[in-house]
Amino acid sequence: MKVFVVGCGGWGMALSMLLDSNGHDVTSWSFFEEECRMLRENRGNEKLLPGVKLPESIEITNDLTGAKDADIVLMAVPSFAVHSTAENLSKIVPEGRVIVNVGKGLDRDNGYCRFSETIKRATNGKNPIVALTGPTHAEEVSRGILTAILAASESREAAEIVQEAFMNERFRVYTSPDIIGAELGGCFKNIIALAAGICDGIGLGDNSKAALMTRGLSEIARLGVALGGQSDTFAGLSGVGDLIVTCTSMHSRNRRAGIKIGQGMSADQAMKEVGAVVEGYYATEAGYMLAQKAGIEMPITTAMYELLYNGRDVNECVRMLMSRPKKNELENSFDLWKK
Repeated sequence: MKVFVVGCGGWGMALSMLLDSNGHDVTSWSFFEEECRMLRENRGNEKLLPGVKLPESIEITNDLTGAKDADIVLMAVPSFAVHSTAENLSKIVPEGRVIVNVGKGLDRDNGYCRFSETIKRATNGKNPIVALTGPTHAEEVSRGILTAILAASESREAAEIVQEAFMNERFRVYTSPDIIGAELGGCFKNIIALAAGICDGIGLGDNSKAALMTRGLSEIARLGVALGGQSDTFAGLSGVGDLIVTCTSMHSRNRRAGIKIGQGMSADQAMKEVGAVVEGYYATEAGYMLAQKAGIEMPITTAMYELLYNGRDVNECVRMLMSRPKKNELENSFDLWKK
């Protein structure tokens, strides 16, 4: 099978290596000729994946037209480039070929729509789209560390094609028809991961982070279901699984940026220090705006929005969360007590 990987970042490199190890014919594309030259010469990027080398069998190119011959086109580009990349691919990729997206975010320029919607619109619905998402760090996938992930799509056939292409004894792929819940879980967990880093930065404890993660998952699921996702999805790999890995790992850009914000840096400074896109910053705005529109209560997201976009003090945000009116953990559980 021929696979064309659009994006030579850490995640694009890791998945290129995985697909190559599965015996596929892999081409990896970068927009930058200089990056292509560096990867051809060094077969790696020490800044993104130190010590990891791309096999010689993976072709490196900056010619996007090669995507026309691929059975699967994998998009591994930053969130800001998803729309423009999809438009470019729409002129190249034949009808019916599977497009896989691994980006975790929402399209701000198009009403905070999901990336699969952006890609579907750009390609006029002629290609089945799969969201490949879950608790995965490129640093570990590139080294063959055991991983499980979700392939979600409206098309069962497309999801199973991706499952077959990517899965091996070290990389287990599950399928799901709930692409809405999968994409929203992958996006909104970044808000909570950024908040988890802030917890670390201001010196809060394990109890604090556990509470944050649990209540964060609750509000993510509440909004996700209101937007069309299935509740069970948020208890799976793209929900609680991705939440755990991004809130607890130092591989997580969101957590690292959060630590710096908790230690007193501005959000802009923290993102510059991390040196890569911090999706939680943008996911906070998207989550807050969508929650307002849907009439969904999201106290942690609201507190993060106040901190990141309105300059509210971090300790004031913590007090705001802890002093909220008394609540019952389970909705409608008073009805059970009446019985």
